[in-house]
Amino acid sequence: MLRYVVRRVLYAIPILFGVSLITFVLFYATVSPEQMARSKLSARNPTPEQIQDWLKQHGYDKPLHVQFRKHMAELLLLRFGNSDTTGEPIWQMIRNGVGPSAVVASLSFFALLIVTISLALAVAYYRGTYVDLWGTFLCVILMSITVLVYLIAGQYLFGKVLKYAPLAGYRPGLDAARFAVLPLIVALFSRLGANVRFYRTVMLEEMHQDYVRTARAKGVSERGVLFQHVLKNAATPILTSVVLAIPFLLMGSLLTESFFAIPGLGTMLVDAITNQDFAVVRAMVFLGTILYIIGAILTDISYTLVDPRVRLE
Repeated sequence: MLRYVVRRVLYAIPILFGVSLITFVLFYATVSPEQMARSKLSARNPTPEQIQDWLKQHGYDKPLHVQFRKHMAELLLLRFGNSDTTGEPIWQMIRNGVGPSAVVASLSFFALLIVTISLALAVAYYRGTYVDLWGTFLCVILMSITVLVYLIAGQYLFGKVLKYAPLAGYRPGLDAARFAVLPLIVALFSRLGANVRFYRTVMLEEMHQDYVRTARAKGVSERGVLFQHVLKNAATPILTSVVLAIPFLLMGSLLTESFFAIPGLGTMLVDAITNQDFAVVRAMVFLGTILYIIGAILTDISYTLVDPRVRLE
């Protein structure tokens, strides 16, 4: 197990390097340092001296290969520096945003997990009936609607008409759950169709295995087959989608947080992209890559916990 984890960590090094290189190239292909300086300086028509002073202050006056070498060295040491726009330390910005992102995303994550697995079990249990037919039909309809429709309709119906929750914003403490209601509803409806169909397919595939026929031949009830055997053996593919989603609990949702004005990491990244704040963008992309790699390693390790046949060595 230890050798496997070490090997995967070593594999992560070229991945981190590649993602950072692509981010670096794409940002400079989109906007030049001079354009960044003009947008950040308060003067409407900054002088060339003011532009050069800003570039020198933020390290953008050096050749690109020197900038990239410094860029990688600082990222590997987790020295994210300060924001190009506000000058605030990026680690402080991350600490301020991780709380709202974690609260909203974790509530949505667990609610979605419980509801989708329960509905998938029900549809699989009544396979071939009208429950299965209409359930699959509704899943396809839910999958066909874009998330923007869920955002607008959810805010209008549950926030403005029914007044179940605030329309937007966030407040820490016990009131945080109230502001997470609308994002939770939107996340539930926007992902319900795809998740239920995926879990249903996994469970139906398991229900045609030999061990299921053996259990039925021994007199095990259909409900016992579904909950004691099928659900347990379907845990491996379910874990793949569940564990890999854990890193996004901290990174937040770009679209949802921006739409509901939640001051989380998703909103922070969207603002950084809009304001051409390269320092924040590179830090968030690097941090997101690390979290995703950790999630992938945890996924492989979790396989051995639910299926003893899997051996990482």
